[in-house]
Amino acid sequence: MTGRQTAAIVLAAGLGTRMKSARPKVLHKVAGHPMVGHLMDRLAKLGVERTVYVVSPGMSEVGAFVAPAPTAIQDQPLGTGHAVLAARDALAGFSGDVLILYGDTPLLTTATMAAMVEACRAETDPAVVVLGFRPDDPGEYGRLVTGAHGELKSIVEYKDASDAERTIRLCNAGIMAAQSEKLFALLDQVDNDNAKGEYYLTDIIAIARGQGESCAVVELRNGDEVIGVNGRAELAAVEAIAQGRLRAAAMVAGATLTDPETVWFSHDTVLGQDVVIGPNVVFGPGVTVGDDVEIRAFSHIDGAAIEDGSLIGPFARLRPGARIGRDVHIGNFVEIKEALIETGAKVNHLSYVGDSRVGAGANIGAGTITCNYDGFFKSHTDIGAGAFIGSNTALVAPVKVGDGAIVGAGSVVAKDVAA
Repeated sequence: MTGRQTAAIVLAAGLGTRMKSARPKVLHKVAGHPMVGHLMDRLAKLGVERTVYVVSPGMSEVGAFVAPAPTAIQDQPLGTGHAVLAARDALAGFSGDVLILYGDTPLLTTATMAAMVEACRAETDPAVVVLGFRPDDPGEYGRLVTGAHGELKSIVEYKDASDAERTIRLCNAGIMAAQSEKLFALLDQVDNDNAKGEYYLTDIIAIARGQGESCAVVELRNGDEVIGVNGRAELAAVEAIAQGRLRAAAMVAGATLTDPETVWFSHDTVLGQDVVIGPNVVFGPGVTVGDDVEIRAFSHIDGAAIEDGSLIGPFARLRPGARIGRDVHIGNFVEIKEALIETGAKVNHLSYVGDSRVGAGANIGAGTITCNYDGFFKSHTDIGAGAFIGSNTALVAPVKVGDGAIVGAGSVVAKDVAA
């Protein structure tokens, strides 16, 4: 089966009812990224050829986020089997292996997805592969009944399990992989003769086994990967695990976190080597940090780029569009927004610099403000290389201060200053 293609069906129809939210559940964020976005990123790394997202009617926000991937509408909430069937038309003509995932499990790794696909292509030729795990408390999870050689014999729901079956520790995580040639044929045989009147995806195991097909299990080592989010408390728990992963990865890659538990990363934070991060630092999306940068305590950085050797904080705020050059000092209670601070410049305390360029080696005194917004338009301030801006200066944009110019403390600068 080498050379087979892979597709994915991501069930993302949750309306966020238990989240008490108007936002679709899968668009709630973990590490600054919608939950379904984490799956999208990992499927891209896996090299999946086709992905279909199954949504409820009216979930245009999800469709817009996952585009250009197609969405399929599950017109009524009639169970997981019914949801997967909704993707049939979108996968018309596809031949290969199909992963069935859930949009509210953002911790699932690419490695686990790859293991599921690999198991689908084993010599035993399983029609269906199920992801299993061993939670500390199996509770009311469905149990995976396996044979002498580890093959999957059946999935037994807790309420239907015998006392002996309830002692089984291997539980159903709900995630599956199946051969496309068999998946929808099996689903067509699932009925809704149960208490809820729903079509259960898990029923395809019994149907496949009854037709003489084999089924297999991939067992997770870390059950955290399959934690699903149904409410705000679970969202917070998943966030904590995601942050633990990001902190560990940062330290393995050569960053020092002086108090790791208080540093909060975005999913896409990029750190260079020998970066030192103090306590209570928060990274929003879109941050890149060069080598030998120190970020001191209580700084907040969002959508910014910091080059090698710079010193940030404490209590600094870098907003989107902040570009910090090499060996720059950004000090306490300084806010930078949509501005370029060039090599060796210093903005050491109590200042706001927005929609600006600060030239190499310039010094911005305490309390300096770039007045970039007049109530209607934002204008640009240009401060030349080596310029010195005295404390408590207001620079009323659009304005230019030339290279090497000195502006006295307490000035209001509304006209260009020559070099």
